[in-house]
Amino acid sequence: MSARAAVLAFPGRLASFRREGWPMVPITILAVLALLAIFADVIVPHDPQVGLLGERFRPPAWQQGGSATHLLGTDHVGRDVLSRLIFGARVSMVVGFTAVIFAGVVGTVLGILAGYLGGWVDQVIMRVTDAWLALPALTFAIFLAAIVGPSEMNIVIILGIVYWTRYARVVRGEVLSLKERDYVRLAIVAGCSKRTIMRRHILPNVVNSAIVLATLMLGVVIVTEAALSFLGVGVPPPKPAWGLMLADGKKGLMAGYWWLTVLPGICIMLMVLSANLIGDWLRVKLDPQLRQL
Repeated sequence: MSARAAVLAFPGRLASFRREGWPMVPITILAVLALLAIFADVIVPHDPQVGLLGERFRPPAWQQGGSATHLLGTDHVGRDVLSRLIFGARVSMVVGFTAVIFAGVVGTVLGILAGYLGGWVDQVIMRVTDAWLALPALTFAIFLAAIVGPSEMNIVIILGIVYWTRYARVVRGEVLSLKERDYVRLAIVAGCSKRTIMRRHILPNVVNSAIVLATLMLGVVIVTEAALSFLGVGVPPPKPAWGLMLADGKKGLMAGYWWLTVLPGICIMLMVLSANLIGDWLRVKLDPQLRQL
């Protein structure tokens, strides 16, 4: 298909998506944030980690004293807020998606093993899961982050360790139902090994639930990452992260420098809300009972 034909067909496809009930606004917001994160090095007007003392606390361009050079103002050391927000989107996207994938893979594998094998394997995995779920997630994440130290990779590992239990619990419940189905029993009669049954017959049927849970967990993970950065045990400075920007701007909030906290807060809210709305839509779309089929 030529570029002209693709452009002409786009309105029709957009109308089709709307008829099917696709959440266009959340998808658009996440797509824009993803593009900003991918092309941050090209888009940003200034270096997000370097500031000028002569440009400290400059307000957004539409306020008195603002400048078109810094559309969203500058922070306490003269760094451009817009540039830091764009790079903060990259940090949130990378940490959020990587941690969700890591937790999803670990939790799904353990959930399948616990649900299908049963016996002592199920008891061990589920008792560990119960103990993990009894711990407050944020407090546990802060404890682990304080031990291993702040860095992006450490935060991904910590969030994966904290949130894998959600997947394990949901997937185990699905597997307990699936392993009683006729096609699984026929596979056993045919002589298929347990590994083959779990890989070819169980895993494809729990992927939908894992994907829906991943989209719902993305918002939780992003908020947790922002909270860790806000408390100083997340992404280390001077690397821009939305939670770290909130921490840096909280002292200036009462002095009238509202853009230092409001703008990062809006970015976090938009990303989390969009992820949750898409997760709710997927849950309804992929669950036949909720679609009343």
